[in-house]
Amino acid sequence: MAAKVIAVVNQKGGAGKTTLAMQLAGTLAQRGAKVLVVDADAQGTATRWAASASDKAPFPAAVIGLSAAGSKVHREVAKFLDAYTHIVVDCPPAVDSPVPQSALLIADLALVPVIPSPPDLWSAVGIRQLVDRLRAINTRLQARLVLNDLEPRTRLAKDARDILPAFGMPLATTALHHRTAYRQCAVVGGTVHQLGGRAAAAIAEVEALTDEVVTWLAGDSTTDGTARSENSPHGLAARGTPGRTGTTGQG
Repeated sequence: MAAKVIAVVNQKGGAGKTTLAMQLAGTLAQRGAKVLVVDADAQGTATRWAASASDKAPFPAAVIGLSAAGSKVHREVAKFLDAYTHIVVDCPPAVDSPVPQSALLIADLALVPVIPSPPDLWSAVGIRQLVDRLRAINTRLQARLVLNDLEPRTRLAKDARDILPAFGMPLATTALHHRTAYRQCAVVGGTVHQLGGRAAAAIAEVEALTDEVVTWLAGDSTTDGTARSENSPHGLAARGTPGRTGTTGQG
């Protein structure tokens, strides 16, 4: 069975894309999945994150850099579909790069981390429009907003929860809160699980978000809740993208 592809995208930088990508990929791998992280951002943060791990405790998912592939990221990702169960693509800001659009052409799920601040909320509109356009080509593409760096007792957090449902993209039930544990993970090159009991709250929310992602992928439903046909084409498979069911070869 071909891998499920998850693209972590946003219009702007600083929303926590790499944090979300690495926590999700690492957690899936620790559950027994065979996971590849595609670092498609020229900054290489995901690659450096994994490289920070010790030899005795390597990052649980494989990580490769594909930022130079640019608008052909989807073609390169397709070459790995049969070798993994999940592929997580950490994308650069969509406003600066063709990579997110390319990744969305082959993704099963787009995750859009959003910090509860006005600029980040505004950027969610742009990424929703991009997802809507690409869904005409990639008919299996789902999308979810994920609140990140949340401080629940602030007025901004309350306003964000009130406003985001009107953006036309479903909001994940689980949010990632403002916690030092997430920042420490990049230093040790792992997930919050490596931090043990002092990161119990962070572990619980990462596990809960991973459960949601697994459910969305297994359900393979559209963002408005309607079921998809099992025979519907996956992404560019209908146009001959290599690696998907019903296609042959790798290009």
